[in-house]
Amino acid sequence: MVLSRYSQLDTPALLIDMDLVRGNIAAMQEKADKYGVALRPHTKTHKMPELAKLQIAAGASGITVAKVGEAEVMATAGLTDIFIANQIVGISKLERIRQLSRQIKIRLGIDNPVQVDQLEVIFRDESRPIEVLIEIETGENRSGIIEEEQLIQLVKHIQAQTKVELKGVFSHEGHTYKAKDSAECRRLCLESQNRTLWAANLVRDLGTNIDTVSIGATPSLMHSEVLPGISEIRPGTYIFMDVGQGTAIADYSHCAATILASVISLPTAERIVLDTGAKALTLQTRSEGICTTRGYGLVKNSANVRLSGMFDEHGLIYDAALRAELKIGDKLEIIPNHICPVCNLYDSAYAVSQGNVSGDLQIAARGKTR
Repeated sequence: MVLSRYSQLDTPALLIDMDLVRGNIAAMQEKADKYGVALRPHTKTHKMPELAKLQIAAGASGITVAKVGEAEVMATAGLTDIFIANQIVGISKLERIRQLSRQIKIRLGIDNPVQVDQLEVIFRDESRPIEVLIEIETGENRSGIIEEEQLIQLVKHIQAQTKVELKGVFSHEGHTYKAKDSAECRRLCLESQNRTLWAANLVRDLGTNIDTVSIGATPSLMHSEVLPGISEIRPGTYIFMDVGQGTAIADYSHCAATILASVISLPTAERIVLDTGAKALTLQTRSEGICTTRGYGLVKNSANVRLSGMFDEHGLIYDAALRAELKIGDKLEIIPNHICPVCNLYDSAYAVSQGNVSGDLQIAARGKTR
């Protein structure tokens, strides 16, 4: 049935199928348990404390965030073990981290001595040092240490401090999203893990006894094993999945987040106009690799029908067969191409299950990008 079971709700609306969410949480926790590693899910995907608590209740060791504002929201909601997997620069932001460190266990990522120097200043009067993990570049070409000498010098710089304590290394194999197939995805993931393990061993050889070797990306963890020596995984998108992740495994049945959309115009025999444009779904697409997406979203329960056009407030579908089934006011569900930025467009979501709406989920960390 292509029409949504939640036609009583106004649109656009973010729907979260809680049965699928619980299944996705359980599946990734099972994988972490299989390999004897901690699961620290990245909550930038959903930005919802209630769902973070579900992940913790299922066995996660703590959570990951991207920004200080997200950490503050999660801490206020009662999450007490948080890793900021990002380079946080600037005295005002680091002062907020200092305040958080007085309330919860918090660690953050670094990849340069400037951050270390700023942290040393901010934490100089604290009773406990701030704990950090060094990011290792493994192929995504984003942030992180690249050269061996950079890593050696950064470790030695941290060793010379009194209020900054190195506890581990971490990486993000985001380039696996562009792998041409599952075999290449696995190969890239294993290469990334091995490079991260190399960095961890180098740090230990330099005299620092670290406790965390952390990796993580959803597509790679769906296709690869976890190597001995890795202590933690940090996937995020797995909780909801999306078109990109569904394409990677050729299965969209695990996609738990959809956007409820209304048909607002049927101007031709092929064109369908929805009230969900870029402000409801984003314009994001993935142009290559295992997570390639076509168009701007997939119509749930359709014969692979995609949104082919997008304006700020309008989404366009060109499909004569689907057009013939619809009338003005009908409601469809759209699976987003990439769910993480879509969640950040909404203040709240509807928790749904088997045709029933069970309540609201507040996206409390929405917009917390500082």
